[in-house]
Amino acid sequence: MHGNLERTKKNLNFALKEVKQGFATIGEVLQPLRARIEATYEKSPLKGSKLLALVLVVLAVLWIGSGLILPHHEAPAPTVAQQAAQKFRVAVTTVNAQEYQPKLVLSGRTEADKKVAIVARTQAIVTELRVKRGDRVKAGDVLAVLTDDGRNAQLQQARALVSQRKAEFEARTRLIEQGNLPKLDANNIASQLRAAEAALAQAEAEVERIRIVAPWDGVVDSVSAEQGQFLMLMPAMGAGASGPNEIARMISLDPIVAIVEVSEKKLGGIRLGEEAELRLVSGEVVKGKVRYISKSAAATTRTYRVDIEASNPDNKIPDGITTEVAITMASVQATKVPRSALTFSAQGKLGVRAVDGQNKVVFIPIELVDDEQQSMWVQGIPNGTRVIVQGQDFVREDQVVEAVTAEQQNAQR
Repeated sequence: MHGNLERTKKNLNFALKEVKQGFATIGEVLQPLRARIEATYEKSPLKGSKLLALVLVVLAVLWIGSGLILPHHEAPAPTVAQQAAQKFRVAVTTVNAQEYQPKLVLSGRTEADKKVAIVARTQAIVTELRVKRGDRVKAGDVLAVLTDDGRNAQLQQARALVSQRKAEFEARTRLIEQGNLPKLDANNIASQLRAAEAALAQAEAEVERIRIVAPWDGVVDSVSAEQGQFLMLMPAMGAGASGPNEIARMISLDPIVAIVEVSEKKLGGIRLGEEAELRLVSGEVVKGKVRYISKSAAATTRTYRVDIEASNPDNKIPDGITTEVAITMASVQATKVPRSALTFSAQGKLGVRAVDGQNKVVFIPIELVDDEQQSMWVQGIPNGTRVIVQGQDFVREDQVVEAVTAEQQNAQR
């Protein structure tokens, strides 16, 4: 800008000199004419304003024609040094690609690892209800006890029948071996023994059904039955509805699962077992790993479900809360550039401006990989490129500029 101002001042001084020289030349040319006009004026009847008007018209015609009569001098062309001084200065930094693991940040929700409705498998009345909502239980803990309704008596009867069938089977087997009974009776007594043993197993199962136990470690999320309630073997009316034989609902919160939906474009960078971070609404950050990647896209959103498993030993993370999930993706070759270096071309493409070996400005389109607070990770910039980090918005492609390093630019300030 300073170079442009100096050149303008020089051009103005040159023009003023040309004007002064032109007036001096016109004066010399008009000197004889002036003498004749004075002599004619003394003899002429034209006096005063009329003569003055005529003189002004003649002078105007002569001034207009002076551009054709007098030689025209052009301003001298700027030297190479002056042109170099007029180049726009930009700050550049040399960049190279490196290995980088981007993070995919998505919004998701937590979900219990397991959910189950605890139901009675027989018709009976609840005699004991040993849990309440929110209780933590272990696998095998008794949740409720139902009425016996003669099941233990049936069990004793089945055991006695089995003992009787066994004694008969042994006695008849000896008689068959002695030849006192036909061998065809062996199949008959063997089938009677097996039928008695089956009845015993059914009686034992009926006795076990009156004790409702926890299938795994978890938390009692809700209790549907009451002590003294009669439970019937009927199906539930719908999803989430309490059936007539439901006693309680259990959930397992350790581990906790975070569910996110990933677009098909980003799915290829996610791998099973990859590390992830869960940032809860409370600000707490929990480490986890990818344990499931869906192979089928949702019909409405065309996204894929990804599950992240995280440890939750104290059950601090509840089911169904919103969480931010950051998944570490596969390593890629990317270049780190300042965020301020990004700009748009005349065609609206996102990229950076750089200078080549001849200090000409070039535009390089890029593809975003990841962003940080002060910088961006991008792809598409060749190694060793001098990226413009200051002044990129004030230059255009193919413009020759003066390129200095960012350190030099900052030092001059």
